[in-house]
Amino acid sequence: MSIIAEERMSDSPYIETITHGRTVSDGSPMRPAEIHWHMVLVRHHGNVQLLVVGPWTSAGVISYPEGAEILWIRLKLGTFMPHLPTRNFLDVETILPAAASQSFWLHGSAWQFPDHENADTFVDRLVRNDVLVCDPVVNAVLQGDPQEMSSRTVRHRFLQATGLSASHIRQIKRAQHAQALLQQGVSILDTVDEAGYFDQPHLTRSLKQFIGHTPTQIIRLSQPSLFAI
Repeated sequence: MSIIAEERMSDSPYIETITHGRTVSDGSPMRPAEIHWHMVLVRHHGNVQLLVVGPWTSAGVISYPEGAEILWIRLKLGTFMPHLPTRNFLDVETILPAAASQSFWLHGSAWQFPDHENADTFVDRLVRNDVLVCDPVVNAVLQGDPQEMSSRTVRHRFLQATGLSASHIRQIKRAQHAQALLQQGVSILDTVDEAGYFDQPHLTRSLKQFIGHTPTQIIRLSQPSLFAI
């Protein structure tokens, strides 16, 4: 294992999860597609960086060095920074400029770097200063709630908040659901049916695109390793 991490929930309506960890070796693992924005703090060899990470439209490979301490703030779906053009942050990690040794620049102001304990307070401050907002239309539409606005307006709201269309988000969420079924021991054919795919090739293409692994690979990776005693 290259990363040792601990994840916790948050009471903030703007935060999905907060994860704090450290890397014990260099690594280049596969990472899945991601529909949420993240703010990521990296401490490595005395250097500190705060990154804004937009949604990932498909699976890919990430790399990290040994000895890094990392804080991941995963924002709720529909939460974004309105002063940052979402289209410029798809599939990229953007390092925010440093203001001093323990602060960075964002939206014309210097902010102290957050830590695992005060990450919730940090996000709340961003919200109070209108740096971070959440568009409730995103989750409402995904839950099937009727909207008193045109489909064109809904598309605009999705692209502004997430950089992704509602259809793209649903495809990623369906692949995540299929992955969870396979990890729980559901057969490949039953997963095709339960997750709503046309056939097994359709499932395989989706999982390779959004998760980065085939159904067989997901099953194998979810099985406990056997060690000789």
